[in-house]
Amino acid sequence: MIFLDAAATTPVRREVLEAMWPYLSGDFGNPSSHHSLGDSAAAALAGARAATAKALGCRPGEVVFTSGGTEADNLAVKGIALARRAADPQLDRVVISAVEHPAVEESARYLERMHGFAVDVVPVDAHGRVTEEALAGALRPETALVSIMYANNEVGTVQPITRLAALARAHGIPFHTDAVQAAGWLPLDTAALGVDALSISGHKLGAPKGSGALFVRSRTRMEPVIHGGGQERGRRSGTENVAGAVALATALTLARTSQAERAAHVAALRDDFIRSVQAGVPGAVLTGHPGERLPSVASFCFPGTSGESVLLELERLGVICSSGSACAAGSDEPSPVLLAMGITAEVAQTAVRFSFDSTITAAELHEAADAVRTAVGSVQALGPTS
Repeated sequence: MIFLDAAATTPVRREVLEAMWPYLSGDFGNPSSHHSLGDSAAAALAGARAATAKALGCRPGEVVFTSGGTEADNLAVKGIALARRAADPQLDRVVISAVEHPAVEESARYLERMHGFAVDVVPVDAHGRVTEEALAGALRPETALVSIMYANNEVGTVQPITRLAALARAHGIPFHTDAVQAAGWLPLDTAALGVDALSISGHKLGAPKGSGALFVRSRTRMEPVIHGGGQERGRRSGTENVAGAVALATALTLARTSQAERAAHVAALRDDFIRSVQAGVPGAVLTGHPGERLPSVASFCFPGTSGESVLLELERLGVICSSGSACAAGSDEPSPVLLAMGITAEVAQTAVRFSFDSTITAAELHEAADAVRTAVGSVQALGPTS
């Protein structure tokens, strides 16, 4: 099998398994316990927090460990917006883009449904990008928070986060970014990005599922979403997942090694793959920005086919990929991301996403491109889709 669904998840790296194993076996203590096992766990947690902070260019106290990207997004969007409105009741609006991950969009809709917030959705252009002009048009004196993702999980488009965050900052509005897909490929220095909150998830980086983190800049007000014993400085209660935190920190540290070189190498392979698919499948539509995109994502629509049928045929040929976000599994509705980019519902139903990790080879992608040509041809030969 050729695995081209790394945007959904990645295998756990051996170095990560080795780093976390002691905290699943001998050093299994609760970091809040006041004995030697607890002290050992607490020291490991502190080390993981420091390493994560180093990778994010922030202070250790600005790192909150979570169960993954979804919880980190929920905590940022709900927590910051609710805290801001508690301090000033007039702050009752949140701004998101039209291409956000469901974790951000549904958090905003929860605030709208249960707490009376208004949700302002910023449109994107045909490549899935938010312009500064579009964001400026959505900002109001009542805006409590802006949340715009760093890189899109379906089409790979990278947003101009530094400029968008600066615009929000000029209006005194906190800015959160979902960096789950960007982690490992793009710079995560929170000071350079100018963001007030940033979410990451371990299983996109070679750590296990169930590990993640949220950066929250000092002095940013935030209500907890999970209440209990007051762990994580009162921001996220619950006994910390020490092994998961160690795994995340290890994966982040490994990802920083030769990051720019790895990204450039994979981007070159991606571009060759895109050219091969477009040459082999006349009419294939590349989605997302042609240049400002993740090195690891190539997404297409194949008009005249069914995306699900192409996926099944590709799997039969030994290529594993997806039709879009794994978080929308089971839905037969066209992708809201593609619709927001102006792609028709009929064409959006033909979408297929190919996403790579850094171990992908040119030979694998050459074989995959041949499989795409064969799969699409086989589906098209069956006749028009209904």
